[in-house]
Amino acid sequence: MEDEQKRAENARNKIVRMKIFEKGKKLSEMSLDELWQLFPIVLTEHQPCWAEWYDSEEQSLKEILPNDARFYHVGSTAINGIWAKPIIDIIIAVSDVNAMRQCADILSECGYIIMSEADGRISLNKGYTESGFAERVFHLHIRLNDDIDEVYFKDYLNECPEIAKEYEALKLRLWKEFEHNRDAYTNAKTDFVNKYTRLAKELYI
Repeated sequence: MEDEQKRAENARNKIVRMKIFEKGKKLSEMSLDELWQLFPIVLTEHQPCWAEWYDSEEQSLKEILPNDARFYHVGSTAINGIWAKPIIDIIIAVSDVNAMRQCADILSECGYIIMSEADGRISLNKGYTESGFAERVFHLHIRLNDDIDEVYFKDYLNECPEIAKEYEALKLRLWKEFEHNRDAYTNAKTDFVNKYTRLAKELYI
Protein backbone atom coordinates (compact mmCIF):
# COMPACT_ATOMS: atom_id res chain seq x y z
CA MET A 1 0.00 0.00 0.00
CA GLU A 2 2.81 2.39 0.90
CA ASP A 3 4.58 1.69 -2.41
CA GLU A 4 1.38 2.40 -4.31
CA GLN A 5 0.95 5.71 -2.49
CA LYS A 6 4.54 6.64 -3.28
CA ARG A 7 4.10 5.82 -6.96
CA ALA A 8 0.94 7.91 -7.07
CA GLU A 9 2.74 10.82 -5.38
CA ASN A 10 5.64 10.57 -7.84
CA ALA A 11 3.18 10.61 -10.75
CA ARG A 12 1.48 13.74 -9.38
CA ASN A 13 4.83 15.45 -8.88
CA LYS A 14 5.86 14.61 -12.45
CA ILE A 15 2.65 16.17 -13.76
CA VAL A 16 3.28 19.33 -11.73
CA ARG A 17 6.82 19.62 -13.13
CA MET A 18 5.54 19.15 -16.69
CA LYS A 19 2.97 21.90 -16.19
CA ILE A 20 5.68 24.24 -14.93
CA PHE A 21 7.75 23.63 -18.05
CA GLU A 22 4.72 24.08 -20.30
CA LYS A 23 3.86 27.43 -18.73
CA GLY A 24 7.43 28.68 -19.17
CA LYS A 25 7.38 30.47 -15.84
CA LYS A 26 10.36 32.36 -14.50
CA LEU A 27 11.58 31.32 -11.06
CA SER A 28 10.34 34.60 -9.61
CA GLU A 29 6.83 33.79 -10.86
CA MET A 30 6.63 30.33 -9.32
CA SER A 31 4.82 29.50 -6.10
CA LEU A 32 6.71 27.88 -3.23
CA ASP A 33 5.06 24.54 -4.04
CA GLU A 34 6.15 24.80 -7.69
CA LEU A 35 9.71 25.59 -6.63
CA TRP A 36 9.78 22.57 -4.31
CA GLN A 37 8.56 20.37 -7.18
CA LEU A 38 11.18 21.74 -9.55
CA PHE A 39 13.96 21.52 -6.97
CA PRO A 40 13.31 18.43 -4.83
CA ILE A 41 15.64 17.27 -2.11
CA VAL A 42 18.14 14.89 -3.69
CA LEU A 43 20.84 13.14 -1.68
CA THR A 44 23.84 11.41 -3.24
CA GLU A 45 26.89 9.59 -1.97
CA HIS A 46 29.79 11.81 -1.00
CA GLN A 47 31.70 13.02 -4.06
CA PRO A 48 35.38 14.09 -4.14
CA CYS A 49 34.49 16.80 -6.66
CA TRP A 50 32.60 18.74 -3.99
CA ALA A 51 35.83 19.89 -2.37
CA GLU A 52 37.13 20.89 -5.80
CA TRP A 53 33.96 22.86 -6.54
CA TYR A 54 34.33 24.67 -3.23
CA ASP A 55 38.00 25.49 -3.85
CA SER A 56 37.23 26.83 -7.32
CA GLU A 57 34.32 28.98 -6.12
CA GLU A 58 36.27 30.26 -3.12
CA GLN A 59 39.04 31.42 -5.43
CA SER A 60 36.53 33.22 -7.65
CA LEU A 61 34.94 34.87 -4.62
CA LYS A 62 38.28 36.04 -3.27
CA GLU A 63 38.90 37.84 -6.55
CA ILE A 64 35.78 40.00 -6.23
CA LEU A 65 35.15 40.40 -2.49
CA PRO A 66 37.03 42.47 0.13
CA ASN A 67 40.36 41.06 1.30
CA ASP A 68 39.24 40.70 4.93
CA ALA A 69 36.31 38.38 4.10
CA ARG A 70 36.77 34.84 5.45
CA PHE A 71 35.43 31.76 3.71
CA TYR A 72 34.25 28.42 5.09
CA HIS A 73 32.97 25.29 3.37
CA VAL A 74 30.03 24.10 5.49
CA GLY A 75 27.02 21.84 5.16
CA SER A 76 27.01 18.12 4.46
CA THR A 77 29.21 18.37 1.36
CA ALA A 78 31.95 19.45 3.78
CA ILE A 79 31.49 16.41 6.07
CA ASN A 80 33.65 13.47 5.08
CA GLY A 81 31.97 10.37 3.70
CA ILE A 82 28.26 11.11 4.22
CA TRP A 83 25.41 11.41 1.76
CA ALA A 84 24.43 14.99 0.98
CA LYS A 85 22.51 17.27 -1.31
CA PRO A 86 25.04 18.16 -4.07
CA ILE A 87 24.88 21.83 -3.12
CA ILE A 88 27.99 23.65 -1.90
CA ASP A 89 27.32 25.83 1.16
CA ILE A 90 29.80 28.62 1.78
CA ILE A 91 29.89 31.01 4.72
CA ILE A 92 31.39 34.43 4.00
CA ALA A 93 32.26 35.99 7.35
CA VAL A 94 32.83 39.75 7.59
CA SER A 95 33.38 42.35 10.28
CA ASP A 96 30.18 44.42 10.20
CA VAL A 97 26.81 44.96 8.54
CA ASN A 98 28.23 47.48 6.06
CA ALA A 99 30.65 44.84 4.80
CA MET A 100 27.74 42.38 4.53
CA ARG A 101 25.83 44.82 2.33
CA GLN A 102 28.90 45.47 0.20
CA CYS A 103 29.47 41.75 -0.39
CA ALA A 104 25.81 41.12 -1.20
CA ASP A 105 25.76 43.93 -3.76
CA ILE A 106 28.91 42.64 -5.45
CA LEU A 107 27.63 39.08 -5.57
CA SER A 108 24.25 40.18 -6.91
CA GLU A 109 26.00 41.96 -9.77
CA CYS A 110 27.97 38.77 -10.49
CA GLY A 111 24.98 36.49 -10.93
CA TYR A 112 24.10 35.39 -7.42
CA ILE A 113 20.45 35.79 -6.39
CA ILE A 114 19.65 37.27 -2.98
CA MET A 115 17.17 34.90 -1.36
CA SER A 116 16.73 36.36 2.12
CA GLU A 117 17.91 39.13 4.41
CA ALA A 118 17.04 38.86 8.10
CA ASP A 119 18.55 38.93 11.58
CA GLY A 120 21.96 40.12 10.45
CA ARG A 121 22.26 37.45 7.76
CA ILE A 122 22.10 37.52 3.97
CA SER A 123 21.64 34.37 1.88
CA LEU A 124 22.27 34.05 -1.85
CA ASN A 125 22.32 31.21 -4.33
CA LYS A 126 23.48 30.31 -7.82
CA GLY A 127 22.66 27.32 -10.00
CA TYR A 128 18.85 27.27 -9.98
CA THR A 129 17.31 27.51 -13.44
CA GLU A 130 13.81 27.33 -14.93
CA SER A 131 14.62 23.78 -16.10
CA GLY A 132 16.01 22.58 -12.76
CA PHE A 133 19.40 22.41 -11.09
CA ALA A 134 22.54 23.47 -12.93
CA GLU A 135 25.56 21.16 -12.73
CA ARG A 136 27.01 23.19 -9.86
CA VAL A 137 24.78 24.79 -7.24
CA PHE A 138 26.01 27.13 -4.51
CA HIS A 139 24.43 28.65 -1.41
CA LEU A 140 26.26 31.61 0.10
CA HIS A 141 25.64 32.73 3.66
CA ILE A 142 27.00 36.18 4.52
CA ARG A 143 27.51 36.43 8.25
CA LEU A 144 29.32 38.41 10.90
CA ASN A 145 32.58 36.90 12.11
CA ASP A 146 31.07 35.50 15.31
CA ASP A 147 28.06 33.89 13.60
CA ILE A 148 29.58 30.70 12.19
CA ASP A 149 27.92 27.86 14.12
CA GLU A 150 27.85 25.69 11.00
CA VAL A 151 31.65 25.63 11.02
CA TYR A 152 31.75 24.18 14.53
CA PHE A 153 29.13 21.57 13.61
CA LYS A 154 31.03 20.52 10.50
CA ASP A 155 34.38 20.30 12.31
CA TYR A 156 32.87 18.24 15.13
CA LEU A 157 31.30 15.70 12.78
CA ASN A 158 34.53 15.39 10.81
CA GLU A 159 36.34 14.60 14.07
CA CYS A 160 33.58 12.19 15.19
CA PRO A 161 32.71 9.95 12.22
CA GLU A 162 30.27 7.88 14.27
CA ILE A 163 28.20 11.04 14.90
CA ALA A 164 28.50 11.92 11.22
CA LYS A 165 27.00 8.53 10.35
CA GLU A 166 24.11 9.18 12.76
CA TYR A 167 23.50 12.44 10.95
CA GLU A 168 23.63 10.67 7.61
CA ALA A 169 21.08 8.09 8.78
CA LEU A 170 18.75 10.88 9.93
CA LYS A 171 19.04 12.66 6.59
CA LEU A 172 18.37 9.49 4.61
CA ARG A 173 15.32 8.73 6.72
CA LEU A 174 13.89 12.22 6.26
CA TRP A 175 14.75 12.47 2.57
CA LYS A 176 11.78 10.68 1.06
CA GLU A 177 9.37 11.89 3.72
CA PHE A 178 10.12 15.53 2.91
CA GLU A 179 11.45 15.27 -0.64
CA HIS A 180 9.31 18.21 -1.77
CA ASN A 181 9.28 20.25 1.43
CA ARG A 182 12.69 21.72 2.13
CA ASP A 183 11.56 23.68 5.18
CA ALA A 184 10.14 20.58 6.89
CA TYR A 185 13.29 18.60 6.04
CA THR A 186 15.49 21.27 7.60
CA ASN A 187 13.27 21.67 10.67
CA ALA A 188 13.30 17.92 11.33
CA LYS A 189 17.11 18.03 11.62
CA THR A 190 17.18 21.02 13.97
CA ASP A 191 17.36 19.18 17.31
CA PHE A 192 20.26 17.02 16.13
CA VAL A 193 22.15 19.97 14.66
CA ASN A 194 21.62 22.14 17.74
CA LYS A 195 22.75 19.37 20.09
CA TYR A 196 26.07 18.77 18.38
CA THR A 197 26.67 22.42 17.59
CA ARG A 198 26.41 23.11 21.32
CA LEU A 199 28.85 20.29 22.12
CA ALA A 200 31.22 21.52 19.41
CA LYS A 201 31.27 25.07 20.73
CA GLU A 202 31.95 23.81 24.26
CA LEU A 203 34.92 21.91 22.86
CA TYR A 204 36.34 24.51 20.45
CA ILE A 205 35.64 27.87 22.06
